[in-house]
Amino acid sequence: MSNIDWGAVFNISSLLKCFIVGGIICIIGQILIDKTKLTPAKILVIFVTLGAILGGLGIYQYLVDFAGAGATVPLTGFGYNLAKGVIEGVKEFGLVGAFTGGVKAAAGGIAAAVFFGYIASLISKPKMKKQ
Repeated sequence: MSNIDWGAVFNISSLLKCFIVGGIICIIGQILIDKTKLTPAKILVIFVTLGAILGGLGIYQYLVDFAGAGATVPLTGFGYNLAKGVIEGVKEFGLVGAFTGGVKAAAGGIAAAVFFGYIASLISKPKMKKQ
């Protein structure tokens, strides 16, 4: 049996920061769903776009450094990941990297979204939001 330092694995302050920041992002999304007539698709686009803009400006990196997965897992983190990939792609491949870098960086997230979206569509009956 190995001696694992679980205190290092599960740093309580990091977990708390992750939970709080991710929770705040989700609360904002829930408020938008409950208090506006925005569809979930429009809210998704707003969050991804906001993450991409803040990521491109270098602002979102501070949130990622502070909260880790609490900032990278929500939809804003997906936009941040796209922007980060585009920036790295442009540095490496020039103009072509602007088109390929974001997709390359987010390929895992895109594949997971397609796969789990398909699984969810098999198990549930989606309904339109009442207006």
